[in-house]
Amino acid sequence: PKAAMAFSGKYEFEGDENYDAFVQKIGLPSDKVEMGRNCKIVTEVVQNGNDFTWTQHFPGGRTTTNTFTVGKEADMETMGGKRFKATVKMEDGKLVADFPNYRHTSEICGGKLVEISTSSGVVYKRTSKKIA
Repeated sequence: PKAAMAFSGKYEFEGDENYDAFVQKIGLPSDKVEMGRNCKIVTEVVQNGNDFTWTQHFPGGRTTTNTFTVGKEADMETMGGKRFKATVKMEDGKLVADFPNYRHTSEICGGKLVEISTSSGVVYKRTSKKIA
């Protein structure tokens, strides 16, 4: 059995649930909240075994890139642009990372990229469809 699902590809934001409750919980500044609302983020994932490059392209040309290896500590950046260290783990085919104030999981489900962030019981779910 394969340890990791194939994450490589380009995914475009399709929909989300609980955005407002979640960003309030993690204390995202209001300008960032508006910027992220129904934002057609394109997520580009390059996977090479356990090595990942995870890039988010925001409308207007801003990008955020996190590069990490499963099981090794890496320097990461949050939704709000804060830098921190995290170790991404693989659990049941999902990538799991503990961010400073939320836990983030990513999985490929029916050809879609499903990302779930949980903070103090608030669950934010974002779904993106594969475009490349």
